[in-house]
Amino acid sequence: MIELRNLTFRYERRSDESRARSHPIVDNVSLTIDDGSFVVLAGPNGSGKTTLVRHFNGLLDPDAGRVAVNGRRVSEDVVAARTAVAMTFQDPRDGFVAPTVRADVAFGPVNLGLEREQINQRVQEALAAVQMGGSERQRIDRLSGGEQARVAIAGALAMRPDHLVLDEPFVGLDEPARQSVLERLEALSTEGMGIVVVTHDLRELCDLADRLLVMSDGQIIHDGPPVSVLDQLSGEVYVPC
Repeated sequence: MIELRNLTFRYERRSDESRARSHPIVDNVSLTIDDGSFVVLAGPNGSGKTTLVRHFNGLLDPDAGRVAVNGRRVSEDVVAARTAVAMTFQDPRDGFVAPTVRADVAFGPVNLGLEREQINQRVQEALAAVQMGGSERQRIDRLSGGEQARVAIAGALAMRPDHLVLDEPFVGLDEPARQSVLERLEALSTEGMGIVVVTHDLRELCDLADRLLVMSDGQIIHDGPPVSVLDQLSGEVYVPC
C-alpha cells in the first residue's frame, strides 16, 4: 500500500523565504493506493503528475507531509520503498544504468543480493514478458525507442515489486509495441500487481483500470471509477479517451 498524507512539494528551494512564496507543484495531496489496484493518473502538462509519483519511492522528498509504503515511511527506508515500488520514466533512457540489455535488467536483482541463478531467472522472465527474449546481449543505445521502453519495463518487473509505476509508457511506441505493453499490464494486474500509469493516452486503459485520478494545478480534482470520472469530465479536452 502507498499512502500520502498532506503531501506538498515545491521546486523553488533557494531560500526559506522564496520557498514560502513559491507555488507548490503538489499541493497538500492525501492519497491511498491499495495493493493490487490499477490506477491511471491523468491531467494537463504541469499539473504535478510526475512530481507526485516520484514521491512514491523516494525519488523526491516532500516539503511537507509524509509518504509511506507498506506502512513504513519512505524516508526511513528508501531501499525498501524502491523494492516495493518500481518505476519507469517518460524517457526510458533516464533510467538505464548499464550498456547492455541483460546488465540493465539484472541491475535491480543484483543489488537485492540475489543468487546468480535467481538473477538469471528474473532477467529471462522479465524480458519474455515484454517480448524481448533473446536480446540480452544487445546494446541499449542501438535499440529503437519502443524496444528501449520495453527494456525499461523489464528492468522494473525484474524487481518483482508490489507496485509498478509507469510515467507516460506509450510515448514513442508504435501500435504493436503499445498493444504488447497493454497486454502485459493487464496480465500483471490479473496476477495481483499494483499498477499506476501516468498518461495522456487513455485509450483502452479505461477498460483495464479500476480507478482514474485527475490532477490539476497540483491537486487531485477527480478520483473514482473511470466511467464515473469521465462522465464528470465530459467535454474536458485534457482527458482524452
